[in-house]
Amino acid sequence: MKKTDTEIDALFVGAHPDDVELGAGGTISKLTKEKKNVVIVDFTSGELGTRGSGETRLKESQKAAHILGVRERINLGLPDGFLKADDDSVNKAIFIIRKYRPKIVVMNPEYERHPDHEAVHRIMRSAMFKSGLLRIETKDNGKNQEPFRTRKLLSYQQAYAFHRKPDLIIDISDTFKTKMKAIQAYTSQVYVPGISNPDGPVTRLSRPEFLEELEARAIYFGTLVGCRYAEPFLSIEPVGLNSLSGLL
Repeated sequence: MKKTDTEIDALFVGAHPDDVELGAGGTISKLTKEKKNVVIVDFTSGELGTRGSGETRLKESQKAAHILGVRERINLGLPDGFLKADDDSVNKAIFIIRKYRPKIVVMNPEYERHPDHEAVHRIMRSAMFKSGLLRIETKDNGKNQEPFRTRKLLSYQQAYAFHRKPDLIIDISDTFKTKMKAIQAYTSQVYVPGISNPDGPVTRLSRPEFLEELEARAIYFGTLVGCRYAEPFLSIEPVGLNSLSGLL
């Protein structure tokens, strides 16, 4: 099939606005600085969050997307707290996969503290397989979408440590500050001196030390690969290289 205007390099998927920034913000910024086309898809607006509101987080997510330099950010409007791999959710994901035809998909991990995170992982795994099936039909503006599938599926790390060693660790030393700036766009969720509401309910993200924890994690993974800051990823399938020169 000919390359279309909607084909992108990477699709980053999260259950809630801020998922992708927290897990992969530095990697996203690195890709966009390399002039790669990146799209973010959030499944919900995070309307059940203790702080802020769904409407506020939608606005914050667009600000964060601008900071990261992505091509587009989409919200599927599914119910926060009740995500599951049902037909409606999987079909929405199939539509997105076929529309953007990403070379790489990066998503929530399989095992996580929040059930929505695990649900998005299952939805995307199911959707990616079914997106390649000719007999499953989806339409975009009245036209049949072409089947599409990629085997380059990655998961970023969230609250839980990975259940095994990361398959990839990306050096984000040059984009760590951009990652943190994008995270701090969520002023209703994370602590930002002089901006965040100090009288709101206390959550894990709203504590002043939360951003320090993120930095400590990035430093730890950086030490494993000899750099200042890094982000870890698991690969769903083996990662292949045409040559060892790809590591040079």
